[in-house]
Amino acid sequence: MIEVMIKVAAGAVTAAVCATVVRRGTPELGFLLALIQIQKIPVLKPLARVYVWVFRGTPLIVQMYIIFFGLPSLGITLDAFPSAVIAFSLNYAAYMSETIRAAIQSVPEGQWEAGYMIGLSSGQIMLRVILPQAARVAFPTLFSTLIGLTKDSSLAASITVVEMFKAAQQIASRTFEPFALYCEAAFVYLMLNTVLTLLQSVLEKRLVWKQPKQQSAVQKQLEKEPA
Repeated sequence: MIEVMIKVAAGAVTAAVCATVVRRGTPELGFLLALIQIQKIPVLKPLARVYVWVFRGTPLIVQMYIIFFGLPSLGITLDAFPSAVIAFSLNYAAYMSETIRAAIQSVPEGQWEAGYMIGLSSGQIMLRVILPQAARVAFPTLFSTLIGLTKDSSLAASITVVEMFKAAQQIASRTFEPFALYCEAAFVYLMLNTVLTLLQSVLEKRLVWKQPKQQSAVQKQLEKEPA
């Protein structure tokens, strides 16, 4: 029993490491893709659109198989873990780019005009005015996507990465107790995602726009006055 718990725990660590590594650079790649499409760069915009189209339109597990099993036929051989990380990163960057692009475009055009009127450059407007507002819009969806990444890390088992689900499979093949082992793996995934969900709730509350107290006092005074 102790051996089983140790192996499942080791698999959980591998899954967590995989998800953490993917989280490190994927949002940045998604932001870059979104920015390329928004700025309408002549050559790069069509390439970014094709990238998003391909990686959103094909299954993640197929992309893993192409990278791990297909690339060796072209002379490119990668280990299972980096293959999984690359597949996750490329796939999730495509989804995140659309979330970020929609969030940026949801900011009213008047924000740009106001920024230009006070002498800000396009880059300053983007960094100081647009992105802070877009972050509040995009954050819930982006964080939910990252929570989904923790669950999808189980797909890495299909290319021999010994993460939590793969460890449960290996033990079940020896002990013939698949129900208990798979339920244990599901419970660990549930606990990990519960922690992330609680963290998301805390961070979302901090990102909520807060109405100034003075303004609230004025509104209360107006409400007291007779019509």
